[in-house]
Amino acid sequence: MNKTIGILAHVDAGKTTFSEQLLYYTKSIKSRGRVDHRDAFLDSHQIERQRGITVFADQGRFACGESVYYLIDTPGHMDFSPETERAIQAMDYAIILVSAVEGIEGQTETVWELLKKHDIPCFFFINKTDRIGADAVRVAEELRREFGAELCALPGHLADDGGMSDALVDFIAERDESLLEYYLEHGYAPDRWMKVMRTLIQERRIFPYAYGSALQGSGIEEFLRMLERLTVTDYTREGPFAGRVYRIRHDEQGTRVTFIKALNGTLKVRDTLEYGDAQNPVTEKITQLRLYNGSEYKTVDQVEAGELFAVTGLSRAQVGDGAGALREKAKYETAPALRSKVIFEPKVHVKEALAYFNLLNAEDPSLNVVWEDKLQQIHIHVMGRIQLEVLEQLVYERFKLKVAFDQPEILYKETIDNEVVGCGHFEPLGHYAEVHLRLQPGERNSGIIFENACHADDLSVGHQNLIRHHLFERDHHGLLTGSPLTDIKITLLTGRAHNKHTSGGDFREAAFRALRQGLEKADNLLLEPYYHFKIKVDTDHIGRVISDISQANGRFEAPVAEGDLTVLTGTVPVATFMDYGSQLASFTQGKGKLSLTLAGYDRCHNEREVMERIGYDKDADPEYTSSSIFCAKGQGYTVAWDEAEAKMHA
Repeated sequence: MNKTIGILAHVDAGKTTFSEQLLYYTKSIKSRGRVDHRDAFLDSHQIERQRGITVFADQGRFACGESVYYLIDTPGHMDFSPETERAIQAMDYAIILVSAVEGIEGQTETVWELLKKHDIPCFFFINKTDRIGADAVRVAEELRREFGAELCALPGHLADDGGMSDALVDFIAERDESLLEYYLEHGYAPDRWMKVMRTLIQERRIFPYAYGSALQGSGIEEFLRMLERLTVTDYTREGPFAGRVYRIRHDEQGTRVTFIKALNGTLKVRDTLEYGDAQNPVTEKITQLRLYNGSEYKTVDQVEAGELFAVTGLSRAQVGDGAGALREKAKYETAPALRSKVIFEPKVHVKEALAYFNLLNAEDPSLNVVWEDKLQQIHIHVMGRIQLEVLEQLVYERFKLKVAFDQPEILYKETIDNEVVGCGHFEPLGHYAEVHLRLQPGERNSGIIFENACHADDLSVGHQNLIRHHLFERDHHGLLTGSPLTDIKITLLTGRAHNKHTSGGDFREAAFRALRQGLEKADNLLLEPYYHFKIKVDTDHIGRVISDISQANGRFEAPVAEGDLTVLTGTVPVATFMDYGSQLASFTQGKGKLSLTLAGYDRCHNEREVMERIGYDKDADPEYTSSSIFCAKGQGYTVAWDEAEAKMHA
């Protein structure tokens, strides 16, 4: 049975050490590495060993019982959250490590939400029980309280014959009605309980946890036995091959290596594989199949459902692409909040540098590399300063190119605050299309949502689908700063077409003009990214922290006392708080703890100041116009947005 497990945690929770122990215990590696000794098997990249953190989601492979496990060790730093989310979609089960001393931290919350979003079953391992101040029971209670998770402790509760403690027997029976009825009538049956427990885990209704010390190796063997008994997958080799691209890399020879999770069927060397956009698929031949264990790999002739493998020969595959019988592209929602300009030495040929950054963009699409042709500049999107430092080192190591990055700037977004109807008409000679859209404010961080309320008597279903396609074929931007548009519900109300003259991109023109005209009528809002923060300090420092949060335009809940410490949680703009960690460390002599996770976008605290600084002129934007074009006496003429509505035909 093939199973993919992912190891996730906040930085320094012992995630890579835990992974090394699993590989060592199952004899997949001959010696255990340590992050602090810079010899961890899965932190094989020089950058990772120098910094002592995981940057790339590397994978291992081991066998246990009747199963072959593919293990993904993910980054624990917030700056590399997009890498973590891409890895999550390849997982069958996840294991979240939590320190028995620190408890829930920023990235713990982030990975918990990502696993919930992608519906991945989860185990917890409370680590570092050998440290002073460790309290596994307290941390388990914190997980129950903060995550609302149904945790059940398992070490020592699963006997070799599958028998469970009385407490666990009751816990499982209470969460399955049919099992409870059986229990009341017939009593406990180990096989029946085990089957129900596996189902409850798969459905994310319960979350088993264990505890121990990855560094000392305690609790690892018991946890692995538990994992083998309680996890199942149902992949089949029958039917056509289907898989998902979850990672792109380039090896030391520069060969493009595409990592795929096989979901169904089998795949052989020299098979042709179709992938990419369902409307414009690409078909290429597989030239090599690789099974990776850390940085090492072996070539094989065939792979099957449930395996993680890599191929060469796919020149245009992108992260998230479906392959074979799977056509749907995966959606990743962890998006950077900062943008930075790449700075080169004068002798560097910028177009050559752009080619290098495009390679990095294929490996990490969240970089969103943009070439500003007018300015001859490269811009990238990033999560934070640590990522920029790593990129600077990575670019030099791989391409021998010295670069620096400009001060990161906030990535703003825009939305509306009221409901409006926008109209667009496009009728130059020989063309005709009209579109009416209702725009409504959406829930915060919901993106763009489309609904169709157009009757087929007004517009054919084909034309209705065409309008929807055009609205989503590109990102749209707002009127205040030209920032991306979000959190809007767009409803197609009606439209018009002409039997003879409607063709090509007429509905694209009309739909874009309708959207833009609606924005002209709406109350527009500027949004900025926010952090969710959790600060833990000595009670003597809480007054200073509250004052700092207020000055940073943050919002916070009532402080909570934890012994001699006080905990403060809330939200604060990224723009005012991205450098607060160093300030906190300074006035608390390094004793204060700060956890940050991205909390999405909300109303900008200094909208007018940002608008003045950016200086966007909506009337001079060549990509958009809110005016409509009508036709009279064989000639098209333009009508401004505020006069066009009276001339509409629908």
